[in-house]
Amino acid sequence: MPSARRACAACNFSPTPDRATNFEDWPKEQKPLQALENVFMPEAVQTIEARIDELNSELRELSLKIHGRPELAFEEQYAHDTLTAFMASHGFEVTPHYAELSTAWRAVFSRGSGGHVLGFNSEMDALPGIGHACGHNLIAIAGVGAAIAVKKAMEVHDIDGKIVLLGTPAEEVGEGKVLMIRKEAYEEMDVCMMVHPSPGVANSVGTGSSLALQLLTVEYFGHTAHASAAPWEGQNALDAAFLAYGSISVLRQQLKPTHRVHGVVEGRDWKANIIPDYAKMEWYIRAPTVAELAILRERVKACFEAAALATGCKLKFEAHITVYDIHQNKALIGEFAVYLKNRHSWGEYPEREGAVGGSTDFGNVTYELPSIHPSYAIPTVPNGGNHTTAFRDSAATTEAHEATLTVTKAIAVTGLRILGDAEYLANAKAVHKAWRDLEDIPRA
Repeated sequence: MPSARRACAACNFSPTPDRATNFEDWPKEQKPLQALENVFMPEAVQTIEARIDELNSELRELSLKIHGRPELAFEEQYAHDTLTAFMASHGFEVTPHYAELSTAWRAVFSRGSGGHVLGFNSEMDALPGIGHACGHNLIAIAGVGAAIAVKKAMEVHDIDGKIVLLGTPAEEVGEGKVLMIRKEAYEEMDVCMMVHPSPGVANSVGTGSSLALQLLTVEYFGHTAHASAAPWEGQNALDAAFLAYGSISVLRQQLKPTHRVHGVVEGRDWKANIIPDYAKMEWYIRAPTVAELAILRERVKACFEAAALATGCKLKFEAHITVYDIHQNKALIGEFAVYLKNRHSWGEYPEREGAVGGSTDFGNVTYELPSIHPSYAIPTVPNGGNHTTAFRDSAATTEAHEATLTVTKAIAVTGLRILGDAEYLANAKAVHKAWRDLEDIPRA
């Protein structure tokens, strides 16, 4: 079983919108639907919308069950069991404990002997102490609702193909999707989609990127000595850690505003009258792209090496799994946004100038195949964004639920076109390949 020992916030995703919308400002009623014009398979779109509306109460109950039983990375057993049972009850072939991960799962529906393969994701994990403060209960039901709705459209409108819904553990810490990529869980998909709640302007979505991220673990090994009688006999590991910390603080002056370096220091059995022989540091480094992250890592590593040299301590350096930046497929994100604008009068919220947001292991998925990970607004209180108790409470509200159903329809309708329009899928793949060919990035 992969370890979930590290602190949270390794892979938290927040698109940092221009401003949040309070509950008082949130629309009390949904805007009337706009006419379906120039839409691919309009009858099938209406089938999807109707099916999600029919599922409203079931999805609400499912969301609140998961919200009320928060579980940490790789411990999402209740969510695993609840979601797999739900998908099986709706006619999907379910594989529990998928990809050699005890809380991952896979739900599949196939129709016909050919066709395209449509992928969705449902996240499940919560945060230590503050529960579902990133709204993964909503992400879970979005994947579920989209998969079930597209299944209905396939049955009613004679559409061949396959739907693959993955239950992905350990997004907050543990890089569960990267582990699943390594087990080829995404291999057969033509595209993959998910959505993520955030603070923001009512009836709006964000379609920006995220930061690539890597956790670095640093250990210094020195030699104890009496701090008064013979300090010259010691090699001070605490000095090494603080020299490294100071060097990185100075380095920040020469880093781009979009780069992030943040870390902590810890030790064992430290006493003021003993030269410390051990110190440990954990650092998160982030950059707009994985290529920039690789350059940043070497600059930060030099600070660690210099501190070891200056103090005579031995250094142990470990770079953990790399989390890639999100690359939104332009063909897919366009269809998603156009549906929300034309059918629901939703818009895109502006990005704050200089805002860089967080990170998510779904970024690695976007490097593997055409994918999207749009964020959408739910109402919050001031300073109540992702990873706060206020956002946890917001994720259980009816307003957040209704917003989730709307974006669930949007990814389902986008998926419908993937299954039914070979030319559109070919374009999405061409867009992905053209971008990917420019990158010299190894597989996760």
